[in-house]
Amino acid sequence: MAASVARSQLTPLSRQITAKPSQSDQTPKCIVRFRPLNIPRRFNVTVKASINRNDEKIGGNNNKTAPALHPQSILDDDDDEEDAASKDSLNSLPRPLSSAQFSNFVSDGSRLRVAYQGVRGAYSESAAEKAYPNCEAVPCEQFDTAFEAVERWLVDRAVLPIENSLGGSIHRNYDLLLRHRLHIVGEVKFAVRHCLLANPGVKVEDLKRVLSHPQALAQCENTLTKLGLVREAVDDTAGAAKQLKDTGAVASSSAAAIYGLNILAEDIQDDCDNVTRFLMLAREPIIPGTDRPFKTSIVFSLEEGPGVLFKALAVFALRQINLTKHFYVFLNQIESRPLRNQPLRSSDDNSGFGKYFDYLFYVDFEASMADQKAQNALRHLKEFATFLRVLGSYPIDTTIVP
Repeated sequence: MAASVARSQLTPLSRQITAKPSQSDQTPKCIVRFRPLNIPRRFNVTVKASINRNDEKIGGNNNKTAPALHPQSILDDDDDEEDAASKDSLNSLPRPLSSAQFSNFVSDGSRLRVAYQGVRGAYSESAAEKAYPNCEAVPCEQFDTAFEAVERWLVDRAVLPIENSLGGSIHRNYDLLLRHRLHIVGEVKFAVRHCLLANPGVKVEDLKRVLSHPQALAQCENTLTKLGLVREAVDDTAGAAKQLKDTGAVASSSAAAIYGLNILAEDIQDDCDNVTRFLMLAREPIIPGTDRPFKTSIVFSLEEGPGVLFKALAVFALRQINLTKHFYVFLNQIESRPLRNQPLRSSDDNSGFGKYFDYLFYVDFEASMADQKAQNALRHLKEFATFLRVLGSYPIDTTIVP
């Protein structure tokens, strides 16, 4: 990973509570593990700088050793210099890339550059490093920025979330898949393990509020309710850890290491089966094969009419092709669309419904585009679909990294 921290073995647990799963009694229960208070004096964090806002060229030796930030309340009077150095260490972390910085962004070109949304310590960074080990992970402020960075050749790939097993689909990224011309070249499934973080010296009973992304807060609702913590939503989990002062944060263990925070409790998610699926995006598609399991993602639209969706899905069922996902969005929510000036269309029949919406359907199916039956299915679908686009055909990720 871009940041490496020497971690000691897990200390004996002082107490534990059992969080009831949110969906079914048959789901394995998650054990929330509380750590005893531990106040480290200093962490050594190795940071690979990806972006420089001062327009300086990034090259040569990018390794920086930075001490972790310690709160002023636990510093001695003689530790002012250490405190200043700690604050400088956080300022030295690569800041998320924004669209305004594109003209100034320079990389040493020695490693594959992979964009992700968020700041250092985000789950997306870990997913990017799982997808492309030893890559140069480049943080971006927004999903749009990551797409644009790939298109402008500022980075080589992007790894972005598309759905979560608990929170559902990330519709914004489905919209961006149509707005941009990138190709899906792979997927990464990443098990999300939330931790309760706080500044050194802060105990669980001292916390009143907790910050995190809205989905992360929802995924830990039972635990946070039992602890009596007021929840406040921010843009992302690692961002919550970065701006932590007198509050707690729900984020990853990596974020704790990067920002010098204590892990008060581990695995605080209500459901153990919390997995986020990420897409690996590139400017060029990969050549699909048949040597291993492949998945193909498509998007299409249909004319209005009875049984038209059944007819579309039947082209896969007739060929024994398994669908792994399908849903729809309103066509007028997506700018890059065939009928962007016609969000509403008049009905030709006398059913009494004057107008209706056009829809886009996103479908993932388990087959490679190198497979003749997949080609025949899409050829059949194209006969009556008003719009059809293959987003990518790529290997299925059969591993989940906790």
